[in-house]
Amino acid sequence: MGKKVTALKVQKRNPNRVNVYLDGEFAFGLARIVAVWLSIGQELSDYKISEMRAKDETEVALQRALNFLSFKPRTEQEVRENLKKKEVADSVQDEIISRLRTNGLLNDEQFAGMWVENRSEFRPRGGRALRMELRQKGVAETTIEKALDGLNEEPLALNAGLKQARRYRGLEYDEFRKKMYGFLGRRGFSYDIIQSVVPQVWAQQEGSQPENQFSDNEVDP
Repeated sequence: MGKKVTALKVQKRNPNRVNVYLDGEFAFGLARIVAVWLSIGQELSDYKISEMRAKDETEVALQRALNFLSFKPRTEQEVRENLKKKEVADSVQDEIISRLRTNGLLNDEQFAGMWVENRSEFRPRGGRALRMELRQKGVAETTIEKALDGLNEEPLALNAGLKQARRYRGLEYDEFRKKMYGFLGRRGFSYDIIQSVVPQVWAQQEGSQPENQFSDNEVDP
């Protein structure tokens, strides 16, 4: 014989949840979307109770994921890791990821494209650095390659170099070049790109080509 629903009360602190009373005693809380089918006098079997509590667990996890996504875009791996920290079961994680993906709230391909675009505009990076950053966020290699396809690194390196050059004003060219090679290298730009860009940065900053006895080919970044 099942247990009878004797009261359904909206929680004062969280109006999106309902306290369920069975046989005159508080039994558990449910998300309103899960409790909507309940009614006073309804009898619930143990199986039905377990089923509803499982659905509630999924709904709570979904709300946590949505809250996590509300601050900024995330990758599937980031959402999964966040749910794991909340001790959400793997099967529930899979369901949440699937639902978010279906509703267009989780899209690694879109995330990777936005990441590259944002970096290019505000903090220019070379392909090597961008690839490493996206890997750390769990983006698949094929998705990374697609996001980086057609990336023109030279103007990005030039932009980054010109911004950084303000800090190097007053330096002799050899010292300027050494610091700029190091800076652009840490930003993930290739040696060939750096070699091409550094003289351009110097020329735009100083208004002339560098006059030094060594060529850039002899510099170890």
